[in-house]
Amino acid sequence: MGVFGTLEADYEFEIVEDFLEQYFGTTETMERLISGLKDDASFSENIEELFRIAHNLKSSTGYLKITPINKLVTLLEDVLEECRLVDGVASDELVAWLVEVSDQLALYRDDLEYDAAHFSPTRASIIRLPKRLTQ
Repeated sequence: MGVFGTLEADYEFEIVEDFLEQYFGTTETMERLISGLKDDASFSENIEELFRIAHNLKSSTGYLKITPINKLVTLLEDVLEECRLVDGVASDELVAWLVEVSDQLALYRDDLEYDAAHFSPTRASIIRLPKRLTQ
């Protein structure tokens, strides 16, 4: 039984379906929000939306005990919390890190969709947090 099959066995169908709908939708939205961080006019709005996504995913993956995703979105939420406190456009370093996180979340999405035996390993580059948040 793979990662999706385990969810289906452990939780009610409606709960799993709601999570997957939320997860698949938000992972697709992230790229657009990340690219908007280079625009001063949309920086704050996009950071807030990314933070909301991370917070909601942290809650749902915590409930469903999806540890790899939960650990990643918890880290993402922490970085975005710091970003909420700064003004200006995002640094190239922050944007690159957020793209790495988004790509990792997409790998996890594929793991769920194709019922992989295990979740993909987390990329080591994600552990190196961005030093500069703004330009």
